[in-house]
Formats: sequence, structure tokens, C-alpha cells
Amino acid sequence: MKIAVPLNGGSFCAHFGGADAFALVEVDSESRAIRSVRVGTPPPHQHGVFPVWLRDQGVNTVLAGGMGPRAAGILQRFGIDAVVGIAGGEPEQLVKDYLAGTLVFGGDTCGGRQLHRCGEHGRPTPRDAEG
Repeated sequence: MKIAVPLNGGSFCAHFGGADAFALVEVDSESRAIRSVRVGTPPPHQHGVFPVWLRDQGVNTVLAGGMGPRAAGILQRFGIDAVVGIAGGEPEQLVKDYLAGTLVFGGDTCGGRQLHRCGEHGRPTPRDAEG
């Protein structure tokens, strides 16, 4: 099993589409123990590129903060589970919590059309305040 966590600048990225890399965590399916963690760099972001790249990496599950409905739909078509609404944390610990059934997540996708700054997901942007 392989679990992906979006990163930006080496830290958890709250918005899937704002990632510049992904932590790719290989998990032993039987023991549910982490075998390895590596960071992979996807092609530059364009609509639909990340889900295809993750599929090609053999990813089964994505742990993310927010995700647009299009990306969520593509992942679903590829048989990749998207767990969304995660507030953040270290990728390895997020995977451990997920495997233990203790991961806290909200389950909301992000319907916004523009990328957020990863540390500010859920906060209003100046554009939001204008109208």
C-alpha cells in the first residue's frame, strides 16, 4: 500500500493542488507498518496532472487538507481514496494515525478555483474579503 501526503516547501500542504512535492509512504499491507518514506516531485501543476502522476506512482490513498472536486473525482476513478479535511502534521505521523484509525479529518473538499497558500487554508484571502 502506498499513501501520499501533499507537501510544499517540505511541510504539509493544506491544499492538494498547491503541492510542490508529495511524501510517498510505503506501508506493509499485512503488518500495517511503514516500510519507507520518500519525497517525489510531480510534474508542474495543471488540471488532472497530480492524480495521474500519483496513479503512476502506485498510490492507493491521499491524505490532504483540501481538494477540488475535479481532483477528487479523478482520484476516485483511478481507485485512489482521498481523505480530506486534515489540519496538518508530519506526513509519517499522519500515516501512522490513519493506519491506527485515529486520524482527525473533516472530509470537506475545497471548491475554490484558485490555489491557496498552504499555511492559510480555510482563512479568508483579501479577495474573499472584497466580495
